[in-house]
Order: sequence, then structure tokens, then C-alpha cells
Amino acid sequence: MDAVWLARLQFALTVGFHYLFPPLSIGLAWMIVLYQTRFLRTGDPAWRQLARFWTRLFAVTFALGVASGITMEFQFGTNWAAYSRFVGDIFGAPLAAEGVFAFFLESSFLGVLLYGERRVSRRAYWVAALLVAVGATLSAFWIVVANSWQQTPAGYRLVDGRAELTSFWAAVFNPSTLPRYGHVIAGALVTGTFFVLGVSARMLLKGRHVAFAERSLKSAVLPAFAAVLLALGVGHHHAIQVARTQPAKLAAFEGVWESGTGVPLLLFGVPDPAAERTDYAVGVPNLLSYAVGFSKETRIEGLKAFPREDRPPVLTTFVSFHTMVYLGGWFALLSLAGLLLRARGTLARNRAYLRAAALTLPLPFLANEVGWVAAEVGRQPWVVYQLMRTREAVSAAVPAGQILASIILFGVIYSLLFGVWVYVLRRLIDQGPQALEEVG
Repeated sequence: MDAVWLARLQFALTVGFHYLFPPLSIGLAWMIVLYQTRFLRTGDPAWRQLARFWTRLFAVTFALGVASGITMEFQFGTNWAAYSRFVGDIFGAPLAAEGVFAFFLESSFLGVLLYGERRVSRRAYWVAALLVAVGATLSAFWIVVANSWQQTPAGYRLVDGRAELTSFWAAVFNPSTLPRYGHVIAGALVTGTFFVLGVSARMLLKGRHVAFAERSLKSAVLPAFAAVLLALGVGHHHAIQVARTQPAKLAAFEGVWESGTGVPLLLFGVPDPAAERTDYAVGVPNLLSYAVGFSKETRIEGLKAFPREDRPPVLTTFVSFHTMVYLGGWFALLSLAGLLLRARGTLARNRAYLRAAALTLPLPFLANEVGWVAAEVGRQPWVVYQLMRTREAVSAAVPAGQILASIILFGVIYSLLFGVWVYVLRRLIDQGPQALEEVG
């Protein structure tokens, strides 16, 4: 057994499980702010009813996110001791900032959001909802900062085999921080809005809580469409940044082997790393060059321009990236169709649309996961881009057998936690909202 491969697998398992929850928490938090804002302005108890219901689901998801996030930090000191020594001076700052400036803000005002509605004024309660959403969003920023530094290191110097911080702001706002952060937040907003859309559609299909579900469905369509447009825009900006700072990753995203201009944007293909080609390629001529540099004369570096040992795993990177793009296209179509049906007044009665929305419920989670796979696998073989290889970062003192045992243990625990999360959410959804008479 290869300890490096197992350590990577364990980290992928823990990060992948944890990343089910923060995007949904962020997206739901901003939907709750939307509902609280409408209630504050109109005094209509239907908006308070919406806010209360989705706050209950947010709280359960937030709790699972906190619990699942603890495990990842311990791995830096166990499986990745060499990495921790190399980046400890830099990596610790954003993680500390996340705890001090974001997590405590979010968790403190979550208490007000859950238990203070009858104890504070409407405006103070709205402020609490807003600060919970801001805290969740800021928390993501500092985590993205830490990860982005691995992608595009800046503000450091190498001293005795360690990276030492020379400029906090240069490290925080390294070349990939803002594009990646925008993409992460857009993905979270897509997750939250489509979650509301899917759950509401499921209620209507079952004929439960019909009046509430209609309002909830209609309230989510426009934010869902706006979130998809935002994701497409910042995703394109992020791709331009990747082309400039990590050209091998972009080449793996698109299955480009030969460097040149007028490079097509592939819609489909099957990369063959052994033969250094992409079979069954179907693409739009010149479009990748246009997308990156707004000209067909823009030069794209192909994978052959990089030594084999410096190329990312092409097939995994290509498939995960294109899966994310396909899902984004589906979200755009579904939300646009929802807007058209809402304008015609038939949104809640169109069962074909309701079925599609209900079936789409898990797909934003999948899109987030494959997006991270594309980003992280596309950085390989580097754990810190062009500074430290992943194989060099693993702990020499932890044998493969112990890592495998912990993977099995984590797998069992995470399966139970996931089952509990789904069970509790389903119970809350089936119970439905409080009656309007009780809310008012």
C-alpha cells in the first residue's frame, strides 16, 4: 500500500464530506436574509414563515459543517507533517483569521437567529440574520485564501526549506484568491437557491404544505437564475486566471496537447495520456483562445509543453471539469425555464418542471464536489504549486496501515452522520412550516 496515495484519499474523503455543508449553509443564509428583509419591509407573516422554516434546516446543516470540519485540521499534523512544517508560517494566519473574524461572528449571531426572535426587535433580528450570512461568507474567504496560496504562492520567501511570510496582504490577495473566492460563493448561492427550489417542488409533488411551497418555489426562481449567471461570470474570470498562472491545469481542463493559437473549446472528448491525444473530440473552433484572451490569436500552452512528471492526472481533471460545466448549463436552463413559467403564472402547476427541480436537488452538491476535484487534482503533482510536490509533503512516520484503518473508521462515521443529516432534514421538511396563524 502506498502511504502517499492513502493520505491523499483520506484527505479527499474528509474534505469532500465536509464540503457538502458550507455551500448549503452560505446559500441558505442569504435566502434567509432575503426573507427577513421582505418581512421587515412588508410585515407580511408569510415571509417570516419562510424565514423560520429555512432557518431550521440551516441550523442542522451548520452543525454538521462544524463537526465535519474539525477532522481536516488534525490531518495536517498527522498525515502531512512535512507540509505543515513547510507552510506553517503562512497557513496558520488565514486559519486563525477564519476562527476569530468569521466563525465566532457566525456562531454568535446564530444564537440570536435561533432563539432571539421574540426577545429582540425586528430590525435587530434582521441584523442577526445578516451577520450570520456575512460570517458564513467571510469564513469561506479565509479558507479559500489558505487553499489559493497553495495554487499561486505569493508574499513569501524560502528560508531553510520553509516558506516564511513576508507580506500578509500579498499572501492573502495572491493571484487566485479573488477569482476562486467568487467562484466558491457563486457555487454556494446556486446550492442554496436550488435547494429551496428542489425542496419546494418536492412538497408540491406530494401535495403537502401547498400554499407555503408555492411561495417558496416562486421566491427561489429569480435568485437561482441570478446565482447561475454569477457562477458563469466568475467561472470565466477564474479560467482566465488559471490560463495565466497554471497553464498545465487549463490544458488538462480542456484536453489540449499541442500548444498554439485558434484552440477549440471542447464540448466532449476522451483524453488518452499514453498517446498524448484526446479522442472523439467535439469542440467549437477557436473558442478557447477567444475565451482566454478575447482573440483567436491567443496562444494556449498544451500539455506537451510540460514534462510528463509535471502534468496533472489528465483524465480525472478533464472529466471533473466538464461535469461541472455540464451541470452549470443544466442549472441555467432550469432556472430560466422557471422564470418563464413564473411569468406565465403556471410555475407551481407544471409537474414536469416540478419533477425536474426535485431531481436536480442533489446536483449542485455534485457540481461543488467535482469543481474542487478539478481544482485540486489539476494542481498535481504539486501540493504547493511549483514549490513542493505532494509526495514530499506526507508524514514519513505514519504507516500506510494506520492511514487505511482511519479511512475505514471515517467512512463509517461519515456514513452515519450523512444518514442522520438526511433523516433530520426529511423530518423537518415533512413536518413543514409553522401555521401562518402561529407565525404572525
